[in-house]
Amino acid sequence: MGNLGALLIALFVSAAALLDRCLVDAALSESVYFYWGAQLGRFTGWDACNLVLDKNGGSGIVSRASFLYGSISMRIKLVPGNSAGTVTTFYLSSTGDKHDEIDFEFLGNVTGQPYTIHTNIFTQGVGNREQQFKVWFDPSEDYHNYTIFWNPYAVVWLVDGLPIRVFRNYQDLQINFPDSQAMRAFASLWNADQWATQGGRVKTNWSLAPFVAEFQNFETKACFWNGPNSIYQCASQNPANWWTNPVYFKLSYAKLGQMNWVRENFMIYDYCKDFERFNWQMPKECFLPQY
Repeated sequence: MGNLGALLIALFVSAAALLDRCLVDAALSESVYFYWGAQLGRFTGWDACNLVLDKNGGSGIVSRASFLYGSISMRIKLVPGNSAGTVTTFYLSSTGDKHDEIDFEFLGNVTGQPYTIHTNIFTQGVGNREQQFKVWFDPSEDYHNYTIFWNPYAVVWLVDGLPIRVFRNYQDLQINFPDSQAMRAFASLWNADQWATQGGRVKTNWSLAPFVAEFQNFETKACFWNGPNSIYQCASQNPANWWTNPVYFKLSYAKLGQMNWVRENFMIYDYCKDFERFNWQMPKECFLPQY
């Protein structure tokens, strides 16, 4: 009986440790800090902050923790009115020349014209995998949820629960995939009027500054990085690592239908169709199923 009790205690402690690796309910003010522009941005509540851009610069926040796989999301209300030239971001990134990165970038526009959602993924320091979408709602009127879902099989970008893009793991075909570097979550607001709006033709109207983007409800249902052992621990199939459940190997039929609706109606750029850019030497993944 003593041995059985010890075994049960050991199992409980092990399960608790697994859960501790992948659950977090901390507020935004406890989960992130300002790495840039702290004199401009500010926390507006326990679970909310504003990023601010003026002619002197922008601002940004970064998560205290690093992650490998899971679901990481933020509710964002973008800059209202004439946001031309501004870029609001929410992304995951590691560090170094060979870094991995998964991007949401929101490119501002003149009043009455839609924002562009610009997505990209870097693996081992190489990006150039942009896909862009015109937004089908006003993202400055209210908060909307933006999620990066990431597991050993694919990366999925979601807007209010609708998948808009998938990047599958084809490492067996020598296509790099972000599976071994811890990534932190970042958000920022900055000026990019040399390219962001209509190819740089429309510049930031500084008479409208300061520009403000609002963030809340940073949610991480993810595996916390705890050193190199996390490469195995975060990818192993067990109940705590819910993202490794076979149900998440690929999109469901319903989710696939949602994504096709977005891509057929709102997609405006796909690197896999830009043959001239790559001189007809297209990235290998462009010839493979992505979803």
